[in-house]
Amino acid sequence: MATDPMKARTLAADALEFHQRGRPGKLEIAPTKPLTTQRDLSLAYSPGVAEPCLRIAEEPALAYDYTAKGNLVAVVSNGTAVLGLGNLGALASKPVMEGKAVLFKRFADVDGIDLCIDTEDVDAFVNCVRYLGPSFGGINLEDIKAPECFIIEQQLKELLDIPVFHDDQHGTAIISAAGVINACHLTGRDLGEVRMVINGAGSAGIACAELLKAMGLKHDNVLICDTKGVIYQGRSEGMNQWKSAHAVKTERRTLTEALEGADLFFGLSAKGAVTQEMVKAMAPKPIIFAMANPDPEITPEEVREVRSDAIVATGRSDYPNQVNNVLGFPYIFRGALDVRASTINMEMKIAAAQALAALAREDVPDEVDRAYAGRRLRYGPEYIIPAPFDPRLIVAIPKAVAQTAMETGVARKPIEDMEGYEQQLSGRLDPTAASLQRIFDKVRQHPQRVVFAEGEEEKTIRAAQAFFNAGYGRPVLIGRENRVRDAMKSIGCTGDFCEIVNASIGNHRERYTEFLYNRAKRKGMLFRDCQRAVNQNRNVFAACMLACGEADALVTGLTRAFNVAFEDLTRCLDPKPGHVPFCLNILVHRGRSVFIADTQVNELPSAEELADIAMQSAEAARVLGHEPRVALLSFSNFGNPPRERAMRVRDAIEVLDRRQPDFEYDGEMQANVALDYELMRELYPFSRLSGPANVLVMPALHAANISAKLVQQLGSANVIGPILLGLNKPAQIVPLGSTVNDLVIAGALAAHAAVSAKVG
Repeated sequence: MATDPMKARTLAADALEFHQRGRPGKLEIAPTKPLTTQRDLSLAYSPGVAEPCLRIAEEPALAYDYTAKGNLVAVVSNGTAVLGLGNLGALASKPVMEGKAVLFKRFADVDGIDLCIDTEDVDAFVNCVRYLGPSFGGINLEDIKAPECFIIEQQLKELLDIPVFHDDQHGTAIISAAGVINACHLTGRDLGEVRMVINGAGSAGIACAELLKAMGLKHDNVLICDTKGVIYQGRSEGMNQWKSAHAVKTERRTLTEALEGADLFFGLSAKGAVTQEMVKAMAPKPIIFAMANPDPEITPEEVREVRSDAIVATGRSDYPNQVNNVLGFPYIFRGALDVRASTINMEMKIAAAQALAALAREDVPDEVDRAYAGRRLRYGPEYIIPAPFDPRLIVAIPKAVAQTAMETGVARKPIEDMEGYEQQLSGRLDPTAASLQRIFDKVRQHPQRVVFAEGEEEKTIRAAQAFFNAGYGRPVLIGRENRVRDAMKSIGCTGDFCEIVNASIGNHRERYTEFLYNRAKRKGMLFRDCQRAVNQNRNVFAACMLACGEADALVTGLTRAFNVAFEDLTRCLDPKPGHVPFCLNILVHRGRSVFIADTQVNELPSAEELADIAMQSAEAARVLGHEPRVALLSFSNFGNPPRERAMRVRDAIEVLDRRQPDFEYDGEMQANVALDYELMRELYPFSRLSGPANVLVMPALHAANISAKLVQQLGSANVIGPILLGLNKPAQIVPLGSTVNDLVIAGALAAHAAVSAKVG
């Protein structure tokens, strides 16, 4: 097993490279309107911009109509409590704040801008933020130490007429409260009668107590502990007004005493703070939320050793019932912004917790359930909180928050059509990223043995280690062991995370040679040619491993052109029965995914091959959460202009008509018509597509390859792939110059294909 220090070194190096690569950081500002011509500029700025300025001056609420204010959140910190790292200061907190802004966008399509304020003076901080109100629809406070965070949030809420939300307090409180609702339901408890212990009297601990008390938990039934012990009435040491508000009359003085007979424990403190003896002393069917990160106060395994009747939650993704703030803050702000709420009140927080709890009780969608094939996601002791990548979150939480904002009178733009709002929410997010995460989670449940053919390359070694550290499986590096070890040494890692195989001295050379010879002897290869290929060509050796069942999947391509690597692999691997091998690229741009095929393999596919590619691409799009709408592209639209070279595409439509697939398709059509649904409806109302195409089947290799690379370079799209499909064994070929992350993704996708072939 890889050691923790080694994992930490690998993660540190990869994180630094990730943040520095290309344009430094994780954010950029992109215009939402065309700014190409002088007229565009005259509308965007002077003189045209004067008109919205004058209208807003007359009616301030119009700022939400004419500017980005209504979808813009400031992520504000002074860096006094950065993650678990302490007081790093404003500048060093910036990577975290950028990351928070990215999460806002990724999970709820909320635009966030990080603002790092270089002061620890509460009044100066408040005075700075209060004047930012006109620019933003909401303020998310982050990583500010207690007790200053309480003062700052309260003062800003009083001064501003937009939502102010300190996620370190309320995010954890809302998610954990959702878990408590369900844990009490499963154990037959009434929240009002529960006896609770909280270890950790910082911002999150205090917020958890306040929220649960607002939901019905009795004040005297909550004992809060800090480093000095129980917070009780009359204690003077280490107290402040926020702790004093939760002090109770009790004779208990230590955490051990507090936990005796307790029903519910919240840990927001430190690793190892709770012992098995403490857990033994709790009430029957104890509820334990050990939320210290990265290591909980007590692990679920340790709890299980002494209490089989316990319900356990942690902050970690590798255990059931993860308390993850990303389940809350993006969606809470989404709902608050959509009704132009003036604040996020206690009722809205409770509504978010109740909506989360209700979601966990519903049937889990197939795409989520498949990702966790190692355990069934069904409401019960190990599933009381929804999974972070559940696609229903974007509808359930904002809807509940918005509805409650309207009911409590803080919504300045009530939603009249709630059903239409739900549809709008569900269409905000592209499902590709969430579906990829579910794919990777599924691989973690079924780790695979994956061959990385170019094992002497530093990038390959780093990717293999990251693949292993992510829990995707056991990597096999093909290469000369001394070269591989030297490369490992140069990047500061050991080889205990992988297996190293030298093709020239491997134990299976003779068997692989026989295997290859039997396939190639009537294709011009002599026995000695096969020997040479197996001994000297790592791609061939790796493909033999895969074909002979001694590996589950394969990744290559870092040092060789695609066509060379593909030719090597197909010496040993065949097309899957009824399939044509091809490559699919996924272009993700501004929250929209478009699948393009075939970008690498078939130079001029026949009509039958185009139909095959269309069907396999549609299947891949569905796996990634999209309902496929397939356009077969050409330079003509439905016979105009009539050209013989467009006939293959028209014939492919007829092939699909005979096959009657269960997805929308049409063609031949030009790319602009396929992607612009308004234009399609106006000019070609007979089109079979019900929306813009999301799967583009190109008429030839050059068109697909050029299009994908042009969009990647000029359109700043994030490109996933090429993804090789249609072979009888899972193999992926990355482009020359790929990053470590590209290799890891390719390995995970290949491993997922192997898992799907075995377990479905």
